[in-house]
Amino acid sequence: MEKKLTDQRAMENKIVNKLSSVSIFGNIALTVFKLFAGTMGHSGAMLSDAIHSLSDVFTTVVAFIGVKMSKKEADKEHPYGHDRLESIASVFLAIILIATGIGIGFSGIEKIVDMKKVAIEVPGVLALIAAIVSIVVKELMFWYTRYYAKKLNSSAFMADAWHHRSDAISSVGSLIGITFARMGYPIFDPIASILISLLILKVGYDIFKDGFNKMVDKSCSEDVEAKIRDIVTFQDGVEGIDVLRTREFGAKMYVDIEILADGNLPLRESHSIAQKVHDEVEKAFPDCKHCMVHVNPRD
Repeated sequence: MEKKLTDQRAMENKIVNKLSSVSIFGNIALTVFKLFAGTMGHSGAMLSDAIHSLSDVFTTVVAFIGVKMSKKEADKEHPYGHDRLESIASVFLAIILIATGIGIGFSGIEKIVDMKKVAIEVPGVLALIAAIVSIVVKELMFWYTRYYAKKLNSSAFMADAWHHRSDAISSVGSLIGITFARMGYPIFDPIASILISLLILKVGYDIFKDGFNKMVDKSCSEDVEAKIRDIVTFQDGVEGIDVLRTREFGAKMYVDIEILADGNLPLRESHSIAQKVHDEVEKAFPDCKHCMVHVNPRD
């Protein structure tokens, strides 16, 4: 059992390292390319997109640190482990996203306000090419990160995946803005920046909400609780459920159950029923860190 856990941790660490490396180097390359294309192609929307890609580098670093720390073994000072550190990382990622969105939005508004004083330059072909490249690369990075985030059950890396998706969608906004600007409507370039900022703010809010909920012991979904009830009531000797409480704890969850059993059963039989319930719940939900079962006599 100990060897199996050690092998699993080694596999998870390998995935985390590979995922972080691909994301960091991919985003650095895209940021440099977008900055060059935005500057040489005179596109504010593409420069906004470049800032978004740069923020992806920092979010991946934060996700990497959060996941690594959350997987530390339980110790004397933290007997329940460090799983909530990943939720803290998710909240921090959301704050970075929201700050990025606000900055990009203000930049776009400022350009529109000042357009009477300073003419908005028409974006070049290079900015258009950069937008198309970004859409393809970031969408691939989204699916790649999402796949491994699900495998690790990592909220921090799932947040990072959606950061990639928001970058891909923001590049779609850049593409539309640049296309219209090249057709003789340069105001669409800063308008695209504002729309991109709204998208980033929405993604940031969703990530913040999910991370915050996992830090304040929010209950699991109704579907999860319904499945737990079905598993428990199916076990021999269980005559009902008095109490079922669940709570999310970082990427894990805890379950507390009070079941009803025949009050005349010997202690060993009651314990056996409780143990069976415990084992079946943890078997059905690998992310369940612990299931506590209490037996109440049915009178």
